[in-house]
Order: sequence, then structure tokens, then C-alpha cells
Amino acid sequence: MNDLDSCFRISDERVTVAEALARFSKGIKPATGIERIPTSEALGRVLAQDLCASQDTPPHDNSAVDGYAVYFDDLNAGAETRLRVTGRIAAGHPLNRAARRGEAVQIFTGAPMPLGQDGDGPDTVFMVEDCNIEGEVVILPAGIKLGANRRRAGEDVKAGAVVLKAGGRLRAQEIAMAASLGLAEIEVRARLRVGVFSTGDEVREPGTALDAGCIYDANRYALMAMLGRLGADVTDMGIFKDNRAEVEAGLAAAAADYDLLMTSGGVSKGEEDHVRAAIDSLGAVNSWNLAIKPGRPMALGHISGKGRDTPFIGLPGNPVAVMVTFLRIARPIVLLLQGARAVDPAFFKVAADFDYDKKPGRREWLRAALAQDADGNLCAAKYPDDGSGIISSMVAADGLVELAEDLTQIRKGALVDFLPFSEVMS
Repeated sequence: MNDLDSCFRISDERVTVAEALARFSKGIKPATGIERIPTSEALGRVLAQDLCASQDTPPHDNSAVDGYAVYFDDLNAGAETRLRVTGRIAAGHPLNRAARRGEAVQIFTGAPMPLGQDGDGPDTVFMVEDCNIEGEVVILPAGIKLGANRRRAGEDVKAGAVVLKAGGRLRAQEIAMAASLGLAEIEVRARLRVGVFSTGDEVREPGTALDAGCIYDANRYALMAMLGRLGADVTDMGIFKDNRAEVEAGLAAAAADYDLLMTSGGVSKGEEDHVRAAIDSLGAVNSWNLAIKPGRPMALGHISGKGRDTPFIGLPGNPVAVMVTFLRIARPIVLLLQGARAVDPAFFKVAADFDYDKKPGRREWLRAALAQDADGNLCAAKYPDDGSGIISSMVAADGLVELAEDLTQIRKGALVDFLPFSEVMS
């Protein structure tokens, strides 16, 4: 069970991203149960059990090409060899007799290698395009290596091996591996049920009239999209007015139906920031003083009720800050709640195509697009406007340049850590 109060409780000192993620990884446990589903429907889900191979894959020696299977010892050293073709083996149709020395057997890709009477058998396969045929005789060129074009049983996976570990998110390649083991169904974590809401008298739904002083709700749509790509079961809770009683009643009613509640804005200590007060009255809320830019304020907490605590994540109110803090802070929390094992994204080193000075002691993220320099090498071009409300900067960017706390300046040509959106938005 999650000890969310301990995991999310924080003092007033600044916390680094690494410290926050280490705490989350240590304290957050899966919030969902386990279900068995068809392997064909498991894309993007989190595996709930180790998968072991019950047999070798492939289960038998087979041919990697269309061609002719022969005994290597029957070949003439340094000269072509002529052998009579005495059989034919197609995939799924083994040779119906024992193979014999001094013959060649036509074989097709994936077809099982034939066995001889003594348990041995042809051990080498010539590609059909390298051979010539004269009636019932195949002419084999010199120079082939022993075992050429022969796939061994268990070459991919040995029986008994753990091939997929619990906690991994299933991509197409993991689906293929599970299917290759003969598994029609696998156990996965149930989808994380997430309720997403916004607050504010000035916030309007897209498609409605925009009154003076109002804005359309971009943040909620961004959060729902990013959560959906993580495989969560997302519910749109809509927009709460700036009324504490309404917010509190809505959250109290929703807590029992979701594994996580998430919003943006309304979590600072201002007079009209009712979310913080509502969460605090229903459970606990903590303001995290993260040493980051963009990304403040941010709140983590929980709502208590009916024998369980429902975690709450409150992200900043500016759109860019919402997306950045989701990708680097909230995303790992969501993955951990889903039972995922690996939550750290992969960064790539690219050359900076810009100069930049920063304050020490905080982690910063710069929006950047990838381009090629004069030598054809990838470099990161910084978006010119750093404003945390500039959604167009995220649209134009391919990812984020992440600058560590101890860095104070970047000069053009220096290698920087680049996080592609493709790594964390899928």
C-alpha cells in the first residue's frame, strides 16, 4: 500500500529533481490490480508477471534462406560440388524420411533442418541464387562455411529463460516476444484511472464563447493527451468554478472513483486558489519547492476516504510549465502507480546551437528543435522565446534541453542533454 503522506511530505528547503524522483521510486507502489488480457491487446500496458520461455525459440533448427541443405563433409574442398536433389522441405512440412549422406534437399526459409538416421543431419544451406540446376542435380559453388544459413534451435530464447520482466511497458517488440512463446493471454496491470480537472472562473471550454478576461482551457487537454499516451484510463472532470465548497464537494465525490487526481493551477497559497485548501481539508497537500525552471508552484498530496488514499498532483498554471513538469515529475509518478519498473527517460547528447547563461542551483529545460550543422551533425537550436505561456514553443520544438543544477553557462558547440518528445510522449 502506498504511504503517500510520507512520500509526498516535504520541508521548506529546495529539492532537486533527482532527489524527488529517488523518493518517488522508493515510496510509490502500484495503485492498480492485475488482469489477464489477450496478448494482441496488451500494447502499452505494464506487464504484471515475469514471462518465461517454456520451450526453445525457434523450437528446431531451421533454414534462414531458400536453398539446398547438405552435409558440409560431402562438399569438395576448393571446387564446386554436384549433388542429386532427393527431397523437398517447406515450412511446416518436415522431410518424411531420414536424410542421407551424398544428397541435397531443397529447403525453404523457416523449414526445419532434416535429421539423419544417426541423429545428425545436413548442417549447411546454400542460397538458391548461388546454385545452378541441371535436371535433378544441383551445382554448389566452393567457399561456403560450415553451418552457413542454418538457424539453431534456441538461437533466440532458451527454454526456462526469463524473457520479459514484470514492470516493463509492452511495445510491439515485447508483444511479438510474448506471442513467440505461444502466449495468447498475459497478465498486466489494470489501467490507472485518472480524473483530470481544471478550476477558475476565467477558464472556458474550447468551442464556447470567450468572454472578456477569459481563456480557453489548454492545460486540461494537454494533461489528458499525455496521460492517454501512457495508457491511463482518463476521465475529464471538467472545470470547477472558483468556489471552495464546489471544489471540495467535487473532489470528495471523485476520490473513490479514481486512482489519481490531477489538475493545473490553483495550488498556490493565493486567496482564490481553492484546490489547495480543498485537498488539505480532505487529506493532505504539500507544496514542493523544486529547484527548477519552468515549473513552480507544484503540489503533491492525497485525499483520504473509504479505506484508501487517492494521490493528487497539482501542476503549475502556465501551459509550458504544465507540460514540462508532467514529463519530468508527474510522468514518473504515473508510471510508478501503474506498476512500471523503469521510469527514467533516455537522454541523448547533441551539440548546442546557442549560447546560454543560467543561475546555479536549479535545473532548467529549454525548448529546442533539432537541426543539422554544416558537417551533417545533429544540433539543438533553442526556441527564442522562453515564456512559460508560449504553447507555440512546444509545437515548434522536438524536445527539451535539460541543464543540470551545477551548470552556469552553455556555449555554442558544447554537448548538452537532449530529451526528445518522442521518448516521453508515447
